[in-house]
Amino acid sequence: MKRVFTVKKTNNSLKKLRKAMEKVQDGDRYEHTLGVEYTAAALAMRYGGNVCDAQAAGLLHDCAKCLSDKKRLKICEKHHIPISKVERKNPFLLHAKAGAYLARKKYGVKNQDILNAIQNHTTGRKEMSLLEKIVFVADYIEPGRKHAPNLAEIRKMAFLDLDGALLKILEDTLSYLEISGGDIDPMTEETRKYYSKKKQ
Repeated sequence: MKRVFTVKKTNNSLKKLRKAMEKVQDGDRYEHTLGVEYTAAALAMRYGGNVCDAQAAGLLHDCAKCLSDKKRLKICEKHHIPISKVERKNPFLLHAKAGAYLARKKYGVKNQDILNAIQNHTTGRKEMSLLEKIVFVADYIEPGRKHAPNLAEIRKMAFLDLDGALLKILEDTLSYLEISGGDIDPMTEETRKYYSKKKQ
């Protein structure tokens, strides 16, 4: 029987989500998850967002990361979740989309903003909500992150200019993928172009 966690604005429901993630994630992934929860909460406090929603989205953003590529593909195909060419070639990228599905079906999340934040935390999208931006940035700057480019600069910027930090992360990510020869998801490039124009 599946356990369903209804995300309410209570510490108790967040404790249940933490315990659920601890069971399905390995040690390093769980530490990362707690770091994203903490950082998302801090950013929500800074920018006037819903702190509980930020914590819930942070806790669940990688809830499908522990699944195999085959399982992530199966979830998306079975439930008619769109799969891009890049995602089909690199199924690990589907953890965000599969994660949003699991957050809704397995963990009882009904808040569409939380689901969007989980689904878009790797590529971003145009016209992201405050919560989506917070989780995207928190995933990059959480305390356990060590080797990301320009990390100290982006951590400082995140609490001064959220859109600026978002754009810098997108630019650095694309630059890294181009140098390393990695596949670039078109959505990441679209998001970069959108926020680059907004900053002009």
